[in-house]
Amino acid sequence: MKRLCILIGVALLLISVSAVADKSILIDFSTLIKDATLGDNQEATENADTLIDFSSVAGSSFDEETKSKMKTSLALDNWEVILASSARTVQNQAKSLTKDSVTSESAKPFEGEEMANKHVMGVRVHFPMAPFNSFAIIQPPFEIPAYAVKTELQGDKLAEVEGDLGTKFDEKGVVRNVGVLKTVEVTVFGSNFPNGFGIILKDQNGKEQHIFMDYLQFDGWRKLVWNNPNYITEVRNREVKKFPLYPKSEPFRKLAGMIIYRDAAQEGGDIIVYVKDIRITYDKAILEPVRDINHEAIWGILSARQDARRRAELRRVGNKQVERYLEGLKMHKETSD
Repeated sequence: MKRLCILIGVALLLISVSAVADKSILIDFSTLIKDATLGDNQEATENADTLIDFSSVAGSSFDEETKSKMKTSLALDNWEVILASSARTVQNQAKSLTKDSVTSESAKPFEGEEMANKHVMGVRVHFPMAPFNSFAIIQPPFEIPAYAVKTELQGDKLAEVEGDLGTKFDEKGVVRNVGVLKTVEVTVFGSNFPNGFGIILKDQNGKEQHIFMDYLQFDGWRKLVWNNPNYITEVRNREVKKFPLYPKSEPFRKLAGMIIYRDAAQEGGDIIVYVKDIRITYDKAILEPVRDINHEAIWGILSARQDARRRAELRRVGNKQVERYLEGLKMHKETSD
């Protein structure tokens, strides 16, 4: 009987240990610096690690030289600030943008890091002066693909890294094997603005979750933390379910955007904020034990499914980027006399 009690105690201890949540970087904006030079540009304009090529969905009416320029990335200057429809006048939208910003060497979140890693995302939002509720969404230039294969820039072409299983945007907007969220942390620089700040996450089913973090009414860097009020810490109080293990896809969370809220009672005009990174703490959705049979090597179901999703993501992202590229060609460009 005593031995049985000891075994039960050890089992409960192992269960408790397995329930400890993991912590990962969802996105670190300091890694999204401009370090890739494309075409005839003399200066770097894109981020090499997050480059995508959308020329494959452009059609056959473009020559190879034009197609070689059809690339974009998550470089900090490429992100967009989209105002609520009621606030989206031409002037307000033109004054709302993101910028690659560099912090001082004495900034506390960057102590011990090289200066190259002290880049952060600077955000300017220009709200209307009229007293009404509004918001602005800071979103990536394209929906971050969850299944994109890693690439290397070779000249003006992107070559896929052989053997990669679609991890190009891991920790650059995507975290895999995410079950229940426990906490979300955002490192933000505030300037005593009373506006609220939140983030938007999207899961593998396309469902969005809006998380309100806190208000920006503080000066300097601060870590805003959201604790999931529905997170159950005691294993014995959790509802235990069993699910088929194969061929279920691996759950993930990806960043769909960040939100700045404006209340009608708050002053309109410019709002300035800087964001360094976003981290999440979560339970694993699936354990990864050693198995006697390699299901994927036999059936290849997940690989085929990921390939189909990867192609669908590229078409969706590429169509939008081609339209923007064509619009950019139509725009007037200043010429030096």
